[in-house]
Amino acid sequence: MKRFPQVLINVKDIDKSRLDSSKAISEMIASCESELGDNGRILVRASGTESLVRVMVEAASIATAQEIAEKLAEIVRLELK
Repeated sequence: MKRFPQVLINVKDIDKSRLDSSKAISEMIASCESELGDNGRILVRASGTESLVRVMVEAASIATAQEIAEKLAEIVRLELK
């Protein structure tokens, strides 16, 4: 497995229970995964112990990882507030 630069953003103060049912979030994740191709990974998951969603992105460059992580974090904030 390739190692890539990683960015982690914790999105706080949201309703994490709706994460799996949000079509907009699922579509954005799919779009970003398509953009990355084989040059990165995305993980978006609800915390088991806190009221937050973790957005983790690995990409070939730290700039790409940061850009995609921020884009995903924003849609999570908007959809789950």
